[in-house]
Amino acid sequence: MSHRLHQLNRLTQPNRVTRSLDPERQEKAREYARIRRWLLLADLGLAAAFVLVMLFSGLSSHLAARIQAVVPWRPAVVALYTLAFFGAYGLLDLPLSFYSGFVLPHRYGLSTQTLGGWLLDLVKGAVVGGIVGLTAMEVMYWLLAAFPSTWWLLTGVLYLLFTIVMTNLAPLLIVPLFFKCTPLADEELTQRLVRLAERAGTRVRGVFTINLSSKTTAANAALMGLGNTRRIVLGDTLLENYTADEIEVILAHELGHHVHHDVIWGLLVQSALTLGGLYLASLGLRWGVRSFGFQGIADVAAFPLLAMVMGAFGVITLPLGNAYSRWRESLADEYALTMTGKPEAMITAMTKLANQNLAEVDPSPWVEFLLYSHPAIGRRIKRAREYAQGRERSTA
Repeated sequence: MSHRLHQLNRLTQPNRVTRSLDPERQEKAREYARIRRWLLLADLGLAAAFVLVMLFSGLSSHLAARIQAVVPWRPAVVALYTLAFFGAYGLLDLPLSFYSGFVLPHRYGLSTQTLGGWLLDLVKGAVVGGIVGLTAMEVMYWLLAAFPSTWWLLTGVLYLLFTIVMTNLAPLLIVPLFFKCTPLADEELTQRLVRLAERAGTRVRGVFTINLSSKTTAANAALMGLGNTRRIVLGDTLLENYTADEIEVILAHELGHHVHHDVIWGLLVQSALTLGGLYLASLGLRWGVRSFGFQGIADVAAFPLLAMVMGAFGVITLPLGNAYSRWRESLADEYALTMTGKPEAMITAMTKLANQNLAEVDPSPWVEFLLYSHPAIGRRIKRAREYAQGRERSTA
């Protein structure tokens, strides 16, 4: 019975998961992408305005002084300032977050989440982010006070170690807070994917399905974790609409990242960029002590200046990080094509993802250069076609 229902679902699925590009879906994808770019600009503008007002109006110094007058213990001052600073910004940003995270995805048919579910995830994210953020602020300001010359280097090293640990533990600690993961019931597909991982020299702790459909209509898959926590995770929205060959080539792409050690290299590149931002922030803090009269670089009142430098550096270097990511994603596509030898499955999988996820197939070059961490789907489809043509010529 379940197999018949699955076949019926495939026959009655909307056009977004067909094997050819849907012009109507692509028009919506362009609209959706354009709106999201404007929302990104609005979000960046709001963050910049908030930081600048806190810094140049003296509100940051006033807030820190008021807290210190009541609770002079330094760790408490840092904690209360952090809660006040990010709490205020979170409230200001809430309307924008609600529109971009709830209203817009529902308008374009990409979200299945209820308002209560969205709010619950918002609270969960705030709690997890608050714990991590408070800990990071306490450690960083302790380093600022204890090692004023090298705090930026020590903070960067700790950031790298923390990121490695969280990448390892995320499948066990973070993902279950937001999604339900269960072992994949399809034994045949499970064995097929495990054998694929073995061919790639990658050990996995099993194949799981994640209930993406509880929040979205978009499809996705991932190879999560590091070492003993590495596992294959398939969204139920992917399992519902994609063939075994298409799922295999998608997973082969993910395996390509592990074969090429992209997780570690990505962490190192991101850590290097973070380290560069922290070094510039250290210079900015020393300038700020002279220009704004802060008590020292470890004065929590100077945090808006640190945030401003780090934020500006992040925006400026975003295209560089994205260019590196697109290069590694292209290599993973090449690996998937070579390993599976199934370019047609790659083409149909990419086409379905474009239709289902409202992904713009051929964005403007400047958009891809600035904002895309993956090559545009149109480029990925073109590469798969070139691979298929090359193989045909070689066997002719």
